[in-house]
Amino acid sequence: MDGRPEPASALELFRRTRARTTDLVAGLSPEDMTVQSMEDASPAKWHLAHTTWFFEQFILRERVADYRSPDDRFAYLFNSYYVQAGPRHARSRRGLITRPGVEEVMSYRRHVEAALEDLLRGEQADDDLAARVVLGCHHEMQHQELLVTDLLHALSFNPLMPAIRKPEPMPSHGETPMGWTEHEGGIFAIGHEGPGFAYDCEGPRHDVLLRPFALGDRPVTNGDWIAFMEDGGYDRPELWLMEGWAAAERNSWDAPLYWWQQDGEWWCFQTRGAQPVNLSAPVAHVSYYEADAYARWAGKRLPTEAEWEVAAAGQPIRGNFMESGRLRPVPRADARESQLYGDVWEWTQSPFTPYPGFRPPEGALGEYNGKFMVNQMVLRGGACTTPIEQMRASYRTFFHPDKRWQMTGLRLADDR
Repeated sequence: MDGRPEPASALELFRRTRARTTDLVAGLSPEDMTVQSMEDASPAKWHLAHTTWFFEQFILRERVADYRSPDDRFAYLFNSYYVQAGPRHARSRRGLITRPGVEEVMSYRRHVEAALEDLLRGEQADDDLAARVVLGCHHEMQHQELLVTDLLHALSFNPLMPAIRKPEPMPSHGETPMGWTEHEGGIFAIGHEGPGFAYDCEGPRHDVLLRPFALGDRPVTNGDWIAFMEDGGYDRPELWLMEGWAAAERNSWDAPLYWWQQDGEWWCFQTRGAQPVNLSAPVAHVSYYEADAYARWAGKRLPTEAEWEVAAAGQPIRGNFMESGRLRPVPRADARESQLYGDVWEWTQSPFTPYPGFRPPEGALGEYNGKFMVNQMVLRGGACTTPIEQMRASYRTFFHPDKRWQMTGLRLADDR
């Protein structure tokens, strides 16, 4: 992380971030918050506790000599993958943690919040402390996004199809043909530089050589995807990577996750419940393998992450983010907007690997990103479930290529 925020600004960010997490779970039942639908996903209650443990483990236990946790066993229950921080409860069994209950977890959150606020207002407060708090806030923002998508996955198994948010009609706009934005080739610098927060994996800044390329001026839409499906896209092995074809066959993929046909019409399950598929909204919940197959079908390709970042450099960061409250992709209202940010994370063809000169920080926090730099693909741009405060042109997120439960879509690229 570059830059050293002041304690006062860190305190404001901390309060704002914690309040948004609380708002996300408002109206959920204890049963909603305890369920775990697969190993990749975690219960909402666990997200609430884990983000609290992060502040406790990496700030309070290190900076407050007489700090006392409400329950030292929480360190075992709510550590995620920080091996150097100690033993952990099995990820696949987080949904079996019925105790502590939701009220006790919320009490744990309040306990840590009070201790951290006292620390930030006290004589020990300094810029290094503020920087660690900002990291913890951005960590919690990532878990806010996961909380929503994990809960959506869990509720998708409920025959009642309960909505996370009050159902409302989606705005509809006529589909517009995909245009292209042209970009010259050359040597460009990518990666984070300068003040402001960034994760360690976003640097060091370095030069890349790009050939001339073009990017689609909008993401691929649901209507585009239905055309791919109707042309047998899921039944044509020549379009698919070998591992992708195997994954599609093994999992019986024939449409994006949460889609089904009803009376000849495509429907999908979203945070607003079950609704007809909106043809002009960006397609979501597709894996890298599906995105790559679609690009081949269209005679194009996926962009590299360097191409995406160069195209995004200098562009205003605006779009459909978590703060809009929609929590689902929506059609673009203005054909002049590229939807480069927000709505859906966009798969790139770039593997998540270290930039030249990357060195993870020492200690347990060095495990945050560095040890995941293998067998995963980079996505760019943020989604409707991403807090806008997370977003910058250099931000890299990553998932295994077969994952579909996140708000993942795609934008086409082409050589020039």
